[in-house]
Amino acid sequence: MFLLFRLTILRVLSLAVASIAIASAQTTVVRAQRMLDVRSGRIVSPAGLVVTGGLIEAVNPARLPADAAVINLGDVTLLPGFIDMHVHLLVREGNGYRADIVAETGADAVLRSTASARKMLMAGFTTVRDMAQLHLTPDLLAVSMARASDAGWIDAPRIVAAGHAISITGGHIDPEMHAGISTALFHLGPEYGIADGVDEVVKAVRYQIKHGAKVIKISATAGVLSLEDSPGAQQMTDAEMRAAVEEASRHGIKVAAHAHGTEGILAAVKAGVASIEHGSLINDEGIRLMKERGTFLVPTSALSGTMDLASLPPVVRQKAESILPLARVNLRKAAMAGVKIALGTDAPLVPFGENAKEFGAMTDGGLTPLESLRAGTLNAAELLGVTDRGDLAAGKFADIVAVTGNPLENIHATENVVFVMKGGKVYRRP
Repeated sequence: MFLLFRLTILRVLSLAVASIAIASAQTTVVRAQRMLDVRSGRIVSPAGLVVTGGLIEAVNPARLPADAAVINLGDVTLLPGFIDMHVHLLVREGNGYRADIVAETGADAVLRSTASARKMLMAGFTTVRDMAQLHLTPDLLAVSMARASDAGWIDAPRIVAAGHAISITGGHIDPEMHAGISTALFHLGPEYGIADGVDEVVKAVRYQIKHGAKVIKISATAGVLSLEDSPGAQQMTDAEMRAAVEEASRHGIKVAAHAHGTEGILAAVKAGVASIEHGSLINDEGIRLMKERGTFLVPTSALSGTMDLASLPPVVRQKAESILPLARVNLRKAAMAGVKIALGTDAPLVPFGENAKEFGAMTDGGLTPLESLRAGTLNAAELLGVTDRGDLAAGKFADIVAVTGNPLENIHATENVVFVMKGGKVYRRP
């Protein structure tokens, strides 16, 4: 009797698995009045995307499959799923995050942050790069969220996680400097990203990669939100930065460098990082070097219009008010010189779900609407080192977003997303 029961259960489970497989392989046609080919910069009208098994099978084929499910979206523009290359999933919106660093458990942080991830997905961001957690746990929390997203346990973008950022003792990412807490009663070492000297930096990189990090973030300079005087001061040495890049490269992993100050930017670019995050005080030499080496700039521009400066500690507010206007000027210079730009928001400094404001901020900063759109699609995919997303083409992930209006005519159309598909699954529809 028990054996018969087990066989019955196994048969039910096998049928359920088979039905899921059939559903995932079902063909769907997404139709709209137009789509943007971000590679050529052309608006294509009308638009018909054939989606099978989570991938785009065909774009405007001569004949659409007769047995496909059809989603007619009407007067909208189809775009590739947006990519945000600089978010902090585990950070709470507002200034409460400083207390969270020591007062919140990792489990609580992950569960709370699923809502933040869902907001970004519903806003059309189907991939995000998490640029370091700020919690006192050796566990890589955003890596767990990435795995949950990949498994379909949570509604979230695809997540590329850095784990703990690597910082010198007393540096920008050191919790004592970031949250104003005393670390006298405990020691933070390479497992938490706090590393001094080449050997400790190598150990910190290895620890993050061992535990699932797919990108390494280093803190080349001081920062704006940490409790230190100069946001531009170089912190990691040239040798420490080279060690991080060389070790990560052995594992096929790229390095992103938080860098505001000129000397730190130059040192990080020379060390071989893939991207400079913020780049506020970049000079002509840095621009020339970044263009020469193909180093990306992730400018995080929109936060200057979304941060509540009045609520910041006085030392932080003073730095923000002085450095953010300079960052906007230098973004324009870098863009005009042809430096590769990838979209990043530093969310939640730009609130989760409002990430598309960065498209408008970059356009205000000197990029054309098409260049801004490429920054959040093609360029971001190139920086990630992937070819499976970034544009609407056969063989790519079926990460599809629809917006009202034409974003080439009004870039703020990206802020009005009415349809989101990730990997062939619809998460939002009109």
